[in-house]
This record gives sequence, structure tokens and C-alpha cells, in this order.
Amino acid sequence: MPHAIFRFYAELNDFLPPARRQAEFTHAFQGRVSIKDMIESLGVPHTEVDLILANGASVDFDYLVQDDDRIGVYPVFEALDITPLVRLRPRPLRESRFVLDTHLGRLATYLRLLGFDTLYRNDYDDEELARLSADEKRILLTKDRGLLKRRVVTHGYCVRSPDPRQQIKEILGRFDLYGSVSPFSRCLRCNGLLAPVEKQAIAHRLPSHTREDHDEFYRCQTCDRLFWPGSHYAALKNFVTDVLKGG
Repeated sequence: MPHAIFRFYAELNDFLPPARRQAEFTHAFQGRVSIKDMIESLGVPHTEVDLILANGASVDFDYLVQDDDRIGVYPVFEALDITPLVRLRPRPLRESRFVLDTHLGRLATYLRLLGFDTLYRNDYDDEELARLSADEKRILLTKDRGLLKRRVVTHGYCVRSPDPRQQIKEILGRFDLYGSVSPFSRCLRCNGLLAPVEKQAIAHRLPSHTREDHDEFYRCQTCDRLFWPGSHYAALKNFVTDVLKGG
């Protein structure tokens, strides 16, 4: 039976059983199999892969694996330009926009808090998530490896940490986003952009104590919700400061 020798690098090892991590291993196969299908059969979504070397030469996902091939599989290089080599995906989405699955609601809030365009609803099904990612060129964030294996999804990431506070740091690091944050610029409820608004223009909508205590206001340009630096602002600001320490 034909076989190929594989080696996965860096964080791609997260998807492999312990015995296959950080080491070469032999994988037997039958018939004509593309490298994409073989990599995903080993547990690694194609969206996590940016470079494949077969016998030292860069190949794309359509490459048909041959007997005795030696294959190295490398993760996405969002912060490193490897354009002299064959890219397996379209160019990195330098305008990082996201769509998140139903299990990542808190992470969606944190991304919006930091100013990133983030779609989230708790009733998106897999088909809709994949379509939004493809049609709107959004990075699909999920913990579902199967969802990332859909061919239509070109930009995606499997979130590793179970803790939302660690998840946001994970995403900022993974996509090199620390220099792109714009805190308090988006509505946490609907994802719309916030714009300053004169107090007198919205005074009739404010509770009396808010009119007396605050002079700085912002309005969501999508849902018309009002924001001001109230009692919760200090806690959110401290959270943002803590998150950005990693950058």
C-alpha cells in the first residue's frame, strides 16, 4: 500500500494525537487522494494551513499525494510575507473582519469592544456561517473543526482556549492585531460604528441623572443606541488595558 511521510509544524500539532505531534509519521493511503483531503483526514482543517512542501517543493491543495512523498505542513503566516512561495489561500485579510459561531458570544463582545467588525448571532447555522465567511470575506472563528473543513471557507481559525479572556488574546496574537485595535468605537449589541453626538440633540432620551452627570455621548449609527462613559466604563477600560499588555 502506498504511504507518505508527514510532519506538521507549530500550532498545527494541536489537532494531532500526542504520538504524532512534533514528529514525522507515516500515513498509508489508497487511490488518488488530494493533499487537502489527506491533511483534513488527519484532523487539520485546511484554513489552518498556509504552506505545504512535498519533497521540498511548494504545492497547492489539489496536489495528488504520491507513494513515498515527504510532506511538511506549515501554519498560516498572517504576520509574515511568504509570497515568493505558493499560497494556499487568497491573500491574508489585512482588514480583519470576523464571523463567530454560537459558542463564542463573549469573544464576539470583546472583539467589538476592541473595534473589530464582528458578526454574531446565537442562531447562525453552519451553512450561514460558511456563506457569510465566504461572501463577506470574514475570518470564521469557531471551535468546530468540521466547519472549517468546508471548501467554501478560505479564512478561518479554530479557537483553542475555553476562557473568553484568553480567547481574545489568542485572536489578537494569532492575527497580529494588537496594532489595529480601536477600543469603544463599535456598538457591543449590533456591531455598528459609534459616532459622537451633541448632548442637546439627545437630551430628551437621557435619564435625568445622566443629563446632570455626563457631557460626552456617542450614538450607534446602526441601531441608534446611546453610549456614555458611565460607571461601567472604568471596568471596561481596565479590561482593555489588561488585554493589550500582550501586545
